[in-house]
Amino acid sequence: MRPSRRDILRAGISVGLGAALDGLSPLPGLGLAFAEGNAAGPLLVVLHLRGGADGLHLLSPADDPDFVAARQSELRVATTGADAGHRIDHSPDERIDFRLHPQANALFDLYREGHLALIPAAGLAAAIRSHFVAIDMIEHGVADAAALARSDSGWLARYLRGQTKATSALTVAAAGAPSGEYLGWGKALSVPDLGGGFGVPGVPPMAQLLGKVYADAQGAVGAAGRDALAAIKLVDEHLPRDDQGKPIAYQPAQKGAYDLAGDFARPLKVVAQLAKLDVGLSVATVDFGGWDTHENQPGRFRVLVERLSVGLSAFWNDLAPRHDRLTIVVQTEFGRRFRSNRSAGTDHGRGSLMMVLGGKVQGGVCYGSWPGLKAKDLDEGVDLAVATDYRQVVSEVLAAHRGGPVAKDVFPGYAGQARLGLFRDDRLSHG
Repeated sequence: MRPSRRDILRAGISVGLGAALDGLSPLPGLGLAFAEGNAAGPLLVVLHLRGGADGLHLLSPADDPDFVAARQSELRVATTGADAGHRIDHSPDERIDFRLHPQANALFDLYREGHLALIPAAGLAAAIRSHFVAIDMIEHGVADAAALARSDSGWLARYLRGQTKATSALTVAAAGAPSGEYLGWGKALSVPDLGGGFGVPGVPPMAQLLGKVYADAQGAVGAAGRDALAAIKLVDEHLPRDDQGKPIAYQPAQKGAYDLAGDFARPLKVVAQLAKLDVGLSVATVDFGGWDTHENQPGRFRVLVERLSVGLSAFWNDLAPRHDRLTIVVQTEFGRRFRSNRSAGTDHGRGSLMMVLGGKVQGGVCYGSWPGLKAKDLDEGVDLAVATDYRQVVSEVLAAHRGGPVAKDVFPGYAGQARLGLFRDDRLSHG
C-alpha cells in the first residue's frame, strides 16, 4: 500500500516532524540524539500539577485561628478524629500544627523517612492568577510580564544547552507534546505511551520512507529528523517483546503498585520504563491535571491527593536501585485563595506547596519561611503570600542534578534567595 502525503504528515507530526515536512520552521522537540548505557547518570523528573493545586489544603496550618475562620472544615485538614491529617515535624512555624492531607499517607511516609522535602508558600513572585500566563512564566523560568515578553525558550532548554553531555542524553515529555520548559531545546522526545511499542505510526513502510526523506536533508531540520527517527528506533528496539514480536506490558517492581494512581500512573510508568531501559534518560517532564477546584473541592481533592501520593510512592519504589540518582520536583502554577468560596471550592490564589523528592534530598523538613495568615500578612489582603520564589527551589534542584552551580542565564534576571539547603550533597551521581 502506497502512503499518501497525508499519511506522511500524520506520521511526521507524531514524532515532531510535521512542520519540517511542510517547509516550516522546526517545532520544539523536533529531534533527539542520545547514547545507550547511561544508567549511572542522574535523572531529574519535573512534575507539574496543572490547574493550580491548593497548597493550603494539601498541607494545612490546621489550628491557625485565621485559617479555621476563613474556610469550611472540609477545605482544611482536621487535627482530631478519624479523618485527621498527618502531623508534620520540623514545620515552618512550630507554633502551628501543620498537617498533610489524610489521603497523603504515602507522601507522609516519604517525608518521615527523610526522602521528601516540603516548601510551603512557594510560587511566582508576581501576582498572576491567569493559568495561561502563570504557566508560561513558570515554564519560561521568569517572574514578570516584561521578562516573559523577552523570553523565547524554557528554563530546561537553557539548562540543557549548558550541559556538555546533554546532546547524548535522553530528554522526554511523558505526554503527547513537549512541555514548555523544553521550548528551544530541539532534542526532547514526546513519549505518551510505550504499551504498543514506540515506532513511527502508519503503514509499515512509513519509517523507511521518512528515513529516505531525511537522509539527504540539509540543515537543522534534516539533522533533527534523522536524530528523531534514530531515537525512536533505538527506544523501540530496547522494549522487551514476546515470541511473536509484540511488546510485553510493563511490569513495575511491585505488582499493582500504581493501581490507585488512576490516569497519573501512565506517564509515571513511561518514565520508569525508560529509566530501566538504560538508554540514557536524563530529564523527564510529567503533567498531572485536574487541580482547578473552583467548586466541590473536598471530594475531588481527596481523589487527586490519593492519586498523587500513591503514584509518587509507586514511582519511587519502582526505581529503588536508582534512588541516589533520582530527583523529583513537584510544582504548580499558583495556589488557591485563602478563603473558600460559596461553591465549596477555592479560587485562584498565590502561594502554594512545592515538594522535592530524592535520594540526596535532606527530607523530613519544611523549608522556607511562613508568611502568616493574618490580614496584614496576606497578599493583596486575600492570598497566602509567596515567601519562596519557585526559581530558588528549581535552582537548587538543577545544581544537584548537574553537580555544581547553575549558569545565570537559566533564570535570567534572578539574583536568588538565601540557599534553602534542600540537598545533603549537591551531586546526585557518584561522579
